[in-house]
Amino acid sequence: MKTFATVSLALAAGSNALVARQSPCCFHLSASGGQSGTVGQLSDGQNRIGGGLPQAQYCINSNGGLTDQSSRGCILTPPTTQFQCDAGGNPTPGFSVGNGGALSSNGNNQFYACPTGDNGSFNLYVQPVQGQQGCVQVSLTADNCAPAASPSASPSPSATSQAPPAATQSQCPAALTGNFEFPHLIVPVDSNNPNRAAGTSFNGQVTPSIASIFNFDIPQSDSGKTCSLVFLFPKQSDLQTSSFTFSGSGSIDFSSLQGPANAQTSFSNTPALAVDLAVITVAPGNSYNVASFPCPAGQTVGFKLSTTSNTNLNYFQDFNPSPIGLYITVC
Repeated sequence: MKTFATVSLALAAGSNALVARQSPCCFHLSASGGQSGTVGQLSDGQNRIGGGLPQAQYCINSNGGLTDQSSRGCILTPPTTQFQCDAGGNPTPGFSVGNGGALSSNGNNQFYACPTGDNGSFNLYVQPVQGQQGCVQVSLTADNCAPAASPSASPSPSATSQAPPAATQSQCPAALTGNFEFPHLIVPVDSNNPNRAAGTSFNGQVTPSIASIFNFDIPQSDSGKTCSLVFLFPKQSDLQTSSFTFSGSGSIDFSSLQGPANAQTSFSNTPALAVDLAVITVAPGNSYNVASFPCPAGQTVGFKLSTTSNTNLNYFQDFNPSPIGLYITVC
């Protein structure tokens, strides 16, 4: 097992990075996943999916704070983390619009929609609501303010010539006890169907024919910090909102890629391998620090999980107790 390795995160500077703005940029939101539709508002500023509400407009400032079309600050109300906008409220910072318009809160682009019982509408939360039945996981997509797309779908040699950061001998915890980055895109690719683009997924999957690519948007605020690629694999009995199926040897090959994936990525056009980081035999009830490196702040980076053995793993990527999947911890 390679505990430390040089990670070649070869991306053009600023390409596909989160957008830093000096003035507000405005957009509308739509939801997909367990519940789909446009995001509208009640008159009191509660943001909801469905219910026949008119689509709301939001503006994001340089601190990642959101305001709505009525200039109300959008907040995550404690303790439920309901996403709503209040008159006179100070906007909760940490929101960002990433690749493809994906809205994130502090690096997490997964939200939860819970039924209100009011005309088929759903309230929005950052975390699952304890005791609330019928909640589903959703993604929110902005129709504006996404980072500029790379001029070419596949990274050219000149776009991948940036020198990789040096390996570091320090490492961050293999646990979500501090700052961490959640993957903003998971794409399965299948060698048995090399030209099929399966699109985005909520699950990580590794089989003899299927590999999974994980994109991470590293915010500029991580500049000068250490990043550790970690894989968390709790026991099934420790999971509250996720599950997995697992068989075979458990051998997984972790590698960094020369560019990130997108929704059109297939096995045949997967970004080229940058560095083979580690081959680790995983088992439930363990956490693994795969590699540590200086955080590539302001960049989108891709990692691939694959196997050359008989490993079969399929899990729902989830940061709720106990967290499961691939993350980058920051320290």
